[in-house]
Amino acid sequence: MPEAGRDNAGDSTGRRLIDGKFRSRGFLPEHDPLRRFPDDCEFSGLDEIGRDLPSLLQDHAFRRYARSLEIPLWPEGTVQANNLPQLQLYYLRVGFLASAYINQVGEEPSRVLPANLAVPLCRACQLLNRPPILSYDGYALYNWKRFQPNQPITLGNIDTIQNFVHLYDEHWFILVHVEIEATAARILDAVAATQAALDANASSLVDDAVEKIAGAVNDQVRVLRRIPEKMSPALYYKTFRPYIRFFEDVEYEAEVPGGRVAAGSAARLRMNFRGETGAQSSIMPLLVAFMKIPHRPSMLTNHLIDMRNYMPAEHRRLLETVESMPAVRTFASKQNYNAVLDAMAEFRSVHYGWAQEYINRWTDDPRGTGGTPYMKWLKQLIDETLAFRRD
Repeated sequence: MPEAGRDNAGDSTGRRLIDGKFRSRGFLPEHDPLRRFPDDCEFSGLDEIGRDLPSLLQDHAFRRYARSLEIPLWPEGTVQANNLPQLQLYYLRVGFLASAYINQVGEEPSRVLPANLAVPLCRACQLLNRPPILSYDGYALYNWKRFQPNQPITLGNIDTIQNFVHLYDEHWFILVHVEIEATAARILDAVAATQAALDANASSLVDDAVEKIAGAVNDQVRVLRRIPEKMSPALYYKTFRPYIRFFEDVEYEAEVPGGRVAAGSAARLRMNFRGETGAQSSIMPLLVAFMKIPHRPSMLTNHLIDMRNYMPAEHRRLLETVESMPAVRTFASKQNYNAVLDAMAEFRSVHYGWAQEYINRWTDDPRGTGGTPYMKWLKQLIDETLAFRRD
């Protein structure tokens, strides 16, 4: 199955270059996400279900309602640039439904995802070349809109398209990440400028680009610090965090080789998938690849590699492109090179603090939404980033 989206262009040697849309949009979609399907589209009913989902989840009978839904299947083999936004919205809608069904707050987690939800989700995710669960891309990257389209993608000018709960706390949680992702366009523009400078043997320009990266990451830190402004720790932990947790031993009544598994069949697929987590963002992996930070091989690094499977396919390809770039350690000044590392460590430190405040203080379970011992691993990433500073 071809990966959705287009490849980055290559130069005369065949090496891939960083696509211009990454330089202007970061890891956000090339165009603002589709807010709703056209009224005459067969998928338009999903918009109404998505709008009502926070209210529907207040009913103990939600799962019975969800099993009654008839969701049209996305056509096979029809992923083109012009209908990719619709497919992303379709994935967002059915992904939210699936996570709502499995992790409905107030009910025991379900161990079965019924065919009427599993088959549409698996179809969309197969076309997007990703695991069949709502991940960071659907929860954040494709889940925003601008109030004023001609104004920046910043807090105050953006809102979400879909939520699990009515509380603005969830909106804020998502939108903080959206502004951070928008700011990443400056990082990618500087990385592309570095690539061009190295190709042209203009190493003197590299330091300017590295300085710009440090400034962008520091701005991302300032946005991340705003989390408490409109998000309560207790409400986060109890109301909407459960919906983005991992799927553990969930049976999918879905399509399998040789035919479709009907609802109620004994031949089901048992699945374990990572839940939505910021570790599925491509920003920090990009910076690690660009700075060539040598993280010690461990369960942590294996986990981070696995997280790439949950990123959009074109983001995975871009990370490979940056990993193939020469090291900039000797071309950048010590001051600017270390400034990037310090900013990265500060971002992770703020994240560590919020993980302690919003998650760890409320539970004895060491696993985050991605299913990993996040506190220990976050500390390791901070220490190894600072250890790579130039003397």
